[in-house]
Amino acid sequence: MEFLQMKVEDRIALITINKAPANALSSVVLKELSLLMDDLEKQEDVRVVLLHGEGRFFSAGADIKEFTTVETGEEFAELAKFGQDLFERMENFPKPIIAAIHGAALGGGLELAMGCHIRLVTKTAKLGLPELQLGLIPGFAGTQRLPKLVGSAKAFEMLFTSDTLTGEEAVQWGLANKAVDEEVLMDEALKMAKKIAQKGPISVASVIELSRFAKHEEFYQGVNREAQLFGKVFTSEDGKEGITAFMEKRAPEFKGK
Repeated sequence: MEFLQMKVEDRIALITINKAPANALSSVVLKELSLLMDDLEKQEDVRVVLLHGEGRFFSAGADIKEFTTVETGEEFAELAKFGQDLFERMENFPKPIIAAIHGAALGGGLELAMGCHIRLVTKTAKLGLPELQLGLIPGFAGTQRLPKLVGSAKAFEMLFTSDTLTGEEAVQWGLANKAVDEEVLMDEALKMAKKIAQKGPISVASVIELSRFAKHEEFYQGVNREAQLFGKVFTSEDGKEGITAFMEKRAPEFKGK
């Protein structure tokens, strides 16, 4: 593994994202995470997974530089589909996954966190889906999971304005479970993980399996449509302008084309 590290202790698998400077979710990071899920599903000594980021951020989002190497809408849609399938697998994973979020969980980083069962955040962390600021849209099922967590009105506000929430606001909006001081984030996350690890694995897995029935078919239809539109907006003039402006550190000029 190049960007992810994992250690197992007290029936808890601690996964660390370590891709400086911002733990961007490149396709390599997503593939490494998929491989770890394969491994963890087989490990009987693991009952809870704890995911966190090394350095300043949990994950500041997708790898924008990698986007510049993708040429067609179909390739963007395939990239979105891989992330969607991975995060769906995490949400249905038979072992609880906790995201311990500090610094920032933005764009793909927040979509990754929303694929986890529980989100613990620092009070000052920033959480948001700022893709529209680049003339793009979320592509890892963020348009479907965010309204389920915060409601459609608040989801529209977050998406349309690209404004971020603090950790404390995220708890108030239902996006996170608990906000704590950064110094105690990992202690609190491990404390919760250990409590869950004491429960019967079969009953825990049963609860997760049953939670799938709370989803409607429209959710999956929306996820598929998101991948299609993800590819469309990336090949639009506005999408290209948004990425170029981001790389050049200037405000984009969108023309609606």
